[in-house]
Amino acid sequence: MSTFWSPAVHELTPYVPGEQPRQRLVKLNTNENPYPPAPAVTDVLRNFDSESLRLYPDPSSDELRAALAQQYDVALEQVFVGNGSDEVLALAFMAFFRQQAPLYMPDISYSFYPVYCELYGIERRALPLDEQWRVDLDAFPQHNGGIIFANPNAPTGHAHPRSAIQQLLERQQQAVVLVDEAYVDFGAESSVPLIDRYPNLLVCGTFSKSRSLAGLRLGFAIGSRELIEGLERVKNSFNSYPIDRLASACAVASLADQAYFERNVNAVIATRTWTIKQLEARGFEVLPSHSNFVFARPTKVSGAALFDGLRDKGIVVRHFSAEKLAPFLRISIGTDEEMQQLIDSIDQLQP
Repeated sequence: MSTFWSPAVHELTPYVPGEQPRQRLVKLNTNENPYPPAPAVTDVLRNFDSESLRLYPDPSSDELRAALAQQYDVALEQVFVGNGSDEVLALAFMAFFRQQAPLYMPDISYSFYPVYCELYGIERRALPLDEQWRVDLDAFPQHNGGIIFANPNAPTGHAHPRSAIQQLLERQQQAVVLVDEAYVDFGAESSVPLIDRYPNLLVCGTFSKSRSLAGLRLGFAIGSRELIEGLERVKNSFNSYPIDRLASACAVASLADQAYFERNVNAVIATRTWTIKQLEARGFEVLPSHSNFVFARPTKVSGAALFDGLRDKGIVVRHFSAEKLAPFLRISIGTDEEMQQLIDSIDQLQP
């Protein structure tokens, strides 16, 4: 604690990211892609004109936004970009959720959401997942200051189909509904095709997962021009040059190689399917997943004990201390070799 801090800083409970170990471990704890970015990204890095870095980047990031617009079949004016989806979410909380009515969210979801509420002084209401660990879309009340949830949800992995999101939007048209699609490419349906019909829908995405660019910090949002303008107003009141030249060039190159993207995603999905079968054969309860991770409960040892045992064997997964989540482990999908090493280690650790 410091006497120099603003009073609000004393009350904050910051988000705790997954561990980034310095020693060499099998890293299955932060949902990074196990495969490298598209080859064209390497070409950009090798041939980038470093002299251009003396100049500020395009404050509107038009080249990147145009590439995203083409990818998602939307207008340039419907696209916003930021330094990772976390920044885009932070700007969205400021732009849309500081309302008189509370913001509604699942009680189990991305743990940055409550942090933003605390930071911005936003009243929130957390609603429980249903009995099958799914976000209960029917539980969101009509009177609210906004709704936010991840689809697929984290850390559980469940995803609602687009039709279910549309039914929610039919009931909820008076405030912003933000659908966080960080993991959507791993087998779920994007809600982007709904944005023209529902001007209160904002869809957020990231290059960190399916595009293998977590180290560059690139995120985006797609929505009505009205919502994008709101994000731009907040962004330009904070940092008018968010995307640097190198990151933009790498992202554009990544979007151009659709064939590599699809092979990469399909490889993760295939390994996920194999991993689920292996875990279930060993007595794990594994929730259905449309993401690049699985949420699994060992039944022969505790989640905490297995987490510690795997760490001793050089494998790091994610364990949450919250009471509801403590029996489970969230396991990122790695390469086939890494997942085989995980299974072999589990066989050594549990009876």
